[in-house]
Amino acid sequence: MRRPEKGARTRRAGAVPYLFLAPAMVLFTLFMALPIGYTGYLSLRRTKVSGLGLGRGARTEVFAGLGNYAAAVGDGELWAGWLRVLGYGALVLALMLGLALLFALMLDAAHVRLARLTRISIYLPYAVPGVAATLMWGFLYLPGLSPFGDHAFLGAGVVTFSMANVAVWGGTGFNMLVLYTNLRAVPREYYEAARIDGAGELGIALRIKIPILAPAIILTTVFSVVATIQVFTEPTTLRPLTNTISSTWSPLMKVYRDAFVTGDLHSAAATSMVIAGISVVVSFGFLRIVKNHAFGEG
Repeated sequence: MRRPEKGARTRRAGAVPYLFLAPAMVLFTLFMALPIGYTGYLSLRRTKVSGLGLGRGARTEVFAGLGNYAAAVGDGELWAGWLRVLGYGALVLALMLGLALLFALMLDAAHVRLARLTRISIYLPYAVPGVAATLMWGFLYLPGLSPFGDHAFLGAGVVTFSMANVAVWGGTGFNMLVLYTNLRAVPREYYEAARIDGAGELGIALRIKIPILAPAIILTTVFSVVATIQVFTEPTTLRPLTNTISSTWSPLMKVYRDAFVTGDLHSAAATSMVIAGISVVVSFGFLRIVKNHAFGEG
């Protein structure tokens, strides 16, 4: 029996990685690439109404060019939402990542009691679905039900802090686990050498652990920035409990209102593309700034 030629075997071997990648590529195409492409298509269209808009053919879809984008960029409600998200994000990022780093360093210290139970306790809130967590906190915030007294946790001046608390409570555990896992991969000999030189736990954390964690901190920061830009669950779930959260509190809430309340899918598509573009620019801009320090790239 004739054996396959070497070139044929090589081609077959080269096709194996693509065979394993095929399911992921199909899912990415169906659930990511095609929806993004269709959103881009909708953003370039608009509905033309003829006459009173009644009857068959009275409403037709026509090419709008960049008109929807111009309207989205010039919409004051969108930028007001960005300002609110900016303040919300500053609170969330500082508290969530700061606590995640602190907990990771504490759990990785030389002598920690009940470390496994503590890790699970810190991570557990992340396992609670966002809507359920926000509803739970929402009822804790209500004056008639709150165990914290009759404080206006959902008042105009503090509602942003209340929403930030929900995000910090739910997200700290995940980021802590990412940082802690990276710390556990560091050879223990580094710490032993530092202790021999007289360094304490604080010195080891500041001079060894945090510099080693720099890439992981940047990774969690990028993920957190993207999640903050896309904030939707917390304000939408808390909105029925208070009149201080508008239907356009965040950019994504404005997209939802335009698409499913006012029925303007084309405007919503353009706004969502603008949000996606800003997310990409912010994420890659941040990576561009910090990559030399964290990854040793010029």
